Amino acid sequence: MRLEIVCQDRVGIAQEVLGIFVERAIDLRGIELKHSGKIFVNIPDLDFTELQSFMPQLRLIEGVTDVKTTPFMPSERETNELATLIKTFPDPFVSIDVKGNILLVNNAAKAIIGYENAPFTGEHVSTWLKGFNFTRWLEGDEVLAQTRRLKFQDEDFVADILPIHVTDETDKQVLAGAMLILKSEARLGQQINAFKQSNDSGFSHIQASSSAMRKVIREAKRMAQLDSSLLIMGETGTGKELLARACHIASNRAEHPFMTLNCASLPDEAAESELFGRVSGEGAIKRGIFEIADGGTVFLDEIGEMSPKLQTKLLRVIQDGSFRRVDDEQELTVNVRIICATNKDLLSLVASGDFREDLYYRLNVLGLNLPALRERRADILPLAEFFIAKSGQKIGKYNLTFSESCRDFIEHYPWPGNVRQLENVLIRAVSLLEGDVISTAHLQLPAYTRERGYLEEDFEGTLDEAVKSFEADLLRKLYPAYPSTRQLAKKLGLSHTAIANKLREYNINKKTVKI
Repeated sequence: MRLEIVCQDRVGIAQEVLGIFVERAIDLRGIELKHSGKIFVNIPDLDFTELQSFMPQLRLIEGVTDVKTTPFMPSERETNELATLIKTFPDPFVSIDVKGNILLVNNAAKAIIGYENAPFTGEHVSTWLKGFNFTRWLEGDEVLAQTRRLKFQDEDFVADILPIHVTDETDKQVLAGAMLILKSEARLGQQINAFKQSNDSGFSHIQASSSAMRKVIREAKRMAQLDSSLLIMGETGTGKELLARACHIASNRAEHPFMTLNCASLPDEAAESELFGRVSGEGAIKRGIFEIADGGTVFLDEIGEMSPKLQTKLLRVIQDGSFRRVDDEQELTVNVRIICATNKDLLSLVASGDFREDLYYRLNVLGLNLPALRERRADILPLAEFFIAKSGQKIGKYNLTFSESCRDFIEHYPWPGNVRQLENVLIRAVSLLEGDVISTAHLQLPAYTRERGYLEEDFEGTLDEAVKSFEADLLRKLYPAYPSTRQLAKKLGLSHTAIANKLREYNINKKTVKI
């Protein structure tokens, strides 16, 4: 049986404990002392009567606070833990002594030989592993870890060759042998794929400390599992494509392509060719985004800029999954999920006739509103710290920090360009930084104060135009909560007629503003 004796760290207490075992002529099979104030002993099993008198006697020793049985000694647990780890380790594992002789191998290494009782132990490691001089390495003045390509049973492996050192009585590191971990080409491929998948795992790489952003991520995770069209709305630079890609990765289409097109970046004809493909006069076929993405996801950014012609073709793809390449009569059918993004008010475009109403409702089956960075201030500093760490690593600068005044400035700046602007400003700051601390002076931004706000250096237009733009934006935001002109007039302290005229001027009504 095993006993755990909890006691104070007092000189002589172990001797007093052991004295009771000697007095009762109890054979000690093992004893272990722990710095945590515990003594573990391994003794033969005692009958209940002897145990009843023996345990209280131990508790009477000054400094002993508890005595109880335990299922195993600490060393037994550590030994079994190590044995289990070696036995179940998925890669071949070999342990050698200072002469290069094999001490231990795991089941994965034995399996490569083809039978369990392979004569590994005691043989020199070079008998089985070719391509590295183990003897020269072990006898060297400085034995350092190595990663080498080796042959094991005529198969290629990458080996991590790791020296094992122990500390002697003078605190000097003494070589005790080495351990080898072997990885096959297939195993390395699996790990690289897993690493890439982890890097691309969507939602884990989106900063969401703010409650507004956490809400968006919760909704996005649920919508990612659905196959309906998704419309992501938000200002420029808020990360709409990043969110769309995260939804794709979290969906059942993750193993298929994720194809993107910015609808404002190409002329109408070029965009049509990119989306649907083209057949040249010689019969050569250029596959389009929809064809390539079959089974996956198509992300259309700035969908509000799409031409009426492309809107019609896109509507047909959504309805029945079919389309034709440019200059081709053959009908193609694909299975894709469409995710769109816009920074425009699509309902206003519908009202003005610039966007098809039927297409709008086809695209907006599921909708996400991505908040501007100024509306998610809890995310600003974590994002900033991530961007400087990422930029610093690329040029060999580590442990970069912000001054306190800079942190305060970054957190309260309005960031009209959102996350994209924040990242670009910090990339420039890190690139030109001479020390390790980024101050406000390193940030190239339009002047801004909390009292007076900011003014873009490239501001264009008149004061009247700026006032009207602000007025229209304010009315659009208030209209859903005060949908009658009388309610809105009362809220803003204006006459019913004045509000009605302004709503008419800015084309704000129940058709153009979602209530």
